[in-house]
Amino acid sequence: MDDFAIFWEWASFAIRWLHVVTAIAWIGSSFYFIALDLGLVQRPGLPKGVYGEEWQVHGGGFYHIQKYLVAPEHLPEHLTWFKWESYTTWMSGFAMLAVLYYAGADLYLVDRNVLDVPSYVAILISLASLGLGWILYDQLCKSPLGKNATALMLVLYVILVAMAWGYTQLFTGRAAFIHLGAFTATIMTANVFFIIIPNQKKVVADLKAGKTPPAYLGAQAKQRSTHNNYLTLPVIFLMLSNHYPLAFATEFNWVIASLVFLMGVLIRHYFNTRHARKGNPHWTWLLTAILFIIIMWLSTVPQVLTGERKLSSAEERFLASAHFPAVRDTILGRCSMCHTQEPFYEGVHHAPKNVLLDNDNEIAAHAREIYLQAGRSHAMPPGNVSGITDEERRLIVTWFEEAR
Repeated sequence: MDDFAIFWEWASFAIRWLHVVTAIAWIGSSFYFIALDLGLVQRPGLPKGVYGEEWQVHGGGFYHIQKYLVAPEHLPEHLTWFKWESYTTWMSGFAMLAVLYYAGADLYLVDRNVLDVPSYVAILISLASLGLGWILYDQLCKSPLGKNATALMLVLYVILVAMAWGYTQLFTGRAAFIHLGAFTATIMTANVFFIIIPNQKKVVADLKAGKTPPAYLGAQAKQRSTHNNYLTLPVIFLMLSNHYPLAFATEFNWVIASLVFLMGVLIRHYFNTRHARKGNPHWTWLLTAILFIIIMWLSTVPQVLTGERKLSSAEERFLASAHFPAVRDTILGRCSMCHTQEPFYEGVHHAPKNVLLDNDNEIAAHAREIYLQAGRSHAMPPGNVSGITDEERRLIVTWFEEAR
């Protein structure tokens, strides 16, 4: 039994669970505070230094919230800092990147038909892109361009489009989308770690020392917080995209990713406008729907033939295994009625998740999924509709564990 593969799968599950939980906490607090900030009302008689207030009701109680632009005259002993949600989300996300894409680089990160490099080179490219991306973004924000919010956002969008295209020229489509999400998420968490929290700490320190904090500290933190707000929804899409090959495994995947950023901005603009009580811009949903229809169309455009894909060393081992002929017969007989270009199982019109198992190379490319879904577990076929036997499942397990 390949205990390591099973352990690795459960480790991946645990890290993914942690990532989702912390991401919910971060996104929830981020969206709440943006909505709260936009909904503040200025009324006569507010205490000195209070910019605005908001009355809210939740869970059977009423909440009276006031915001000080700088700070009250006397700071309370205890302040709640919202930072670990962001840090833990990034750390767990990076752990997932390492477990899935770095450890499995030969299958999930490197596409020999795109860029034929050793796994360690691809990993170094990945790490460098995340670090350099933050440095470029940070310098742009601190440059004179950073004083013009609209111009800065346009330049940043061009950079994101360029990164979307660039990642598809380096990695597999699945890895390209994940890396674009990681690239953006790194910027978001770095904003919290390097700018927002340090600036807030400087303000608190100055106030405790009886000094007046520089105004730029708050403005700088506000700018980065706004960027994070508009980047959140595209990051969620990109992180979920690895379940949908029609998004990442098509010829125009980089264009799809670029349009997703526009969709995210439009949706956030709608909610931000509503929360600020500045109207109800329904047109944002119409434009979002149009962009999504364009994405659907782009995903169905026939790919340009680029020649036969090169096999990885792992795939070659799976094909060379003495058990492969029997496994192939099992897969073709039990799985390929759905997982083929033209499924012939009733009610199935497209291969689920765009996974094709109708030829040797595709079976080898999806060996790990076959092992986990149909060998070690009974997840596939759903409800065992094709009647795969226990003996056939054991054969799949033996084939994978001996050849990997």
